[in-house]
Amino acid sequence: MNGAEVNEEERPQPADSFEVLLITGMSGAGRSRAADSVEDMGWYVVDNLPPNLLVPLVDMMTSSGSKVHKLAAVIDVRSRSYFDDLAQVLSHLDDLGVKCRILFLDAADDVLIQRYESVRRPHPLQHGRRLIDGIEEERALLENLKERADIVIDTSTLSIHQLSTKLYDALLGKGPQTVAVHIFSFGFKYGIPLDADFVADVRFLPNPFWVPQLRELTGNDKAVSDYVLSSDGATKFLDSYTDAILTAIAGYSREDKHFVTIAIGCTGGQHRSVAMSRALAKRLSAKGLNVTVSARELKKHH
Repeated sequence: MNGAEVNEEERPQPADSFEVLLITGMSGAGRSRAADSVEDMGWYVVDNLPPNLLVPLVDMMTSSGSKVHKLAAVIDVRSRSYFDDLAQVLSHLDDLGVKCRILFLDAADDVLIQRYESVRRPHPLQHGRRLIDGIEEERALLENLKERADIVIDTSTLSIHQLSTKLYDALLGKGPQTVAVHIFSFGFKYGIPLDADFVADVRFLPNPFWVPQLRELTGNDKAVSDYVLSSDGATKFLDSYTDAILTAIAGYSREDKHFVTIAIGCTGGQHRSVAMSRALAKRLSAKGLNVTVSARELKKHH
């Protein structure tokens, strides 16, 4: 064998980078909304999963070369017959080196009653009894699970957006870094995009199209980028626009808007908008933001 032998016990295992989040709590406290928010954060969400199926599911995902590294499982009172197995399951996941956390959502009884009455649905444990009887039975059933939860959120006074913000705070942290930014270039002559939160027009800059040696290049080429960024007004625009975007993103992070799309346009979407998109992305990335970039019209370039 060439090189130093690797001790199998020391070899990093796929499960080391795998993470499991159990979403549970009182019915009507916001599990479905929490699952949606967690899915938006990039987790693979499975609803109503019996706890004893977690281990084979994690085994399958970590041994099959799956690209999924974060699994969120919603466990509710319909899985009550499996709660006795939960401690053993969590211990097994720990032995596998899987990071596992429990998110418990709660709400006051009167709030839960109001929510159930507003949707005109029975509680899953009501069984022909009073609504409060089902709630009290569920609360007793989940008492031990709530005690061992890593994150407990009381949703009694929270809107769905406030709940989502709390989840982002708990799982990703606070601030602009929780906002994913996508920047794309486009050409005005092909139409203004409908899906952008911000649209910037950089047609005030000199057009490289009229420079023979730059015409067949794009904003991805250094010669074009240098030409555009050295033009009068380019740096000033980027400075001002970056500040404006950062101010907006800071506000978005507080208002449960975690995805922002910025469109930058020029005439044909080949030169100026491409170079300016990349330059803006570089500035925002330097501020710690998660930024991706694309060019809508470059496929039209020959």
